[in-house]
Amino acid sequence: MNLNEIYTELILEHSKNKKNKRNLEEPTHIELGHNPSCGDEITLQLKIENDVIEDISYVGHGCAISQASTSIMIDIVKGVTVGKALELCEKFISMVKGEIGENELDELGDAIAFENIQNLPARVKCAVLAWHTLKDILENNKTEGSFTP
Repeated sequence: MNLNEIYTELILEHSKNKKNKRNLEEPTHIELGHNPSCGDEITLQLKIENDVIEDISYVGHGCAISQASTSIMIDIVKGVTVGKALELCEKFISMVKGEIGENELDELGDAIAFENIQNLPARVKCAVLAWHTLKDILENNKTEGSFTP
């Protein structure tokens, strides 16, 4: 089995995984992310305490790439500081754009499965949807009370 097949299996596995796809009880931050070009839509829900992402989940629908990327992102940022999560968002987005070297990808864990998504331009927006949504929440401190569905 080659690396591309392993990454494809990883993406399919995460797209079907429901452990991160749930509503949080008493989230402190909520944000809708939408990709109008294909209809992917997620709502990220975070519980941030003392500058740490204590819990994070999502609800929504979309293609396997958007769902897998969201689930993988949640696994990576859960338990880290807001600053570290922002750094990881930047790193992932840079990776997808081909602006970062392989030696800088260790922190992205399973998210490196999306490294070659840049070769499929129509799918890039699917892969970065959750990461841009998280970045927006954290940079703009979008609390639960500021969300309007």
